[in-house]
Amino acid sequence: MPPRERTQHLIFAALTLAAVLTVAPIVLVVGYIAWLGLPAIRWEFLSAMPREGMRAGGIWPAIVGTLYLTLGTAVVAVPLGVAAAVYLSEYAPDNAFTRAIRLAIINLAGIPSVVYGLFGLGLFVLFLRLSTSIAAGSLTLAIMTLPVIISTSEVALRAVPQSFRLVSFSLGGTRWQTIWRVVLPQALPGILTGVILGLERAAGETAPILFTAAAFFLPRLPDSALDPTMALPYHLFVISTQVPGMPIHLQYGTALVLLVFVLSMNLLATVIRSRARARRQW
Repeated sequence: MPPRERTQHLIFAALTLAAVLTVAPIVLVVGYIAWLGLPAIRWEFLSAMPREGMRAGGIWPAIVGTLYLTLGTAVVAVPLGVAAAVYLSEYAPDNAFTRAIRLAIINLAGIPSVVYGLFGLGLFVLFLRLSTSIAAGSLTLAIMTLPVIISTSEVALRAVPQSFRLVSFSLGGTRWQTIWRVVLPQALPGILTGVILGLERAAGETAPILFTAAAFFLPRLPDSALDPTMALPYHLFVISTQVPGMPIHLQYGTALVLLVFVLSMNLLATVIRSRARARRQW
């Protein structure tokens, strides 16, 4: 075998091995959680209120609370994040100030979530007096996810070919018309990727809602955005570490529901992104 072909085969084998080593642990973890958690998945477990100190009943308040927090985060973070990305990509001049802003956004994306939780506790819970509530938790999670949404959305907007903008301008379109009718539709798949990455992180975080939104045990649904709520990540932490004698299948059942919740968001985004890419013109 010629040396070039031998090198090509070796590189291909190394890449295949790297892919297997990356995917195999994920499959094992998901399979292990499903194996231990599926015995707990019944209609009562998904739709009933917890009782007997969370050792029986269901996790319905935690499911609803996670949904409320994720929707609240999306309502705040998505418009602000996309608007900031549009400004940085289409309007802001390329100078030291905007470069510093981009660097700050990248650094904010790497801050530990517990720091955001302490910030949310100080600003929203204590200073603005929102108390421990869905509103305080959603605002904290929105601030945490903004850097991811801004960075990925800006990259997606900059990836749209400049010729699209020039054609729109030559036909008499204003800058905003060009952005709204040409650039944003073409950048939609990349923007959706950033949005889902941010919301998935928000749905699975424990530290921020520990300080701002989550209740240890609340066997009812919240009545308003100013009420505390149970949430799947914090509920999983509580029943795994704070409740003695908790059946293990309930712990893994809760983990499985949270995993399915996050994967469902990813699947929905994949479908929308695929349809948007099919309509893309480049």
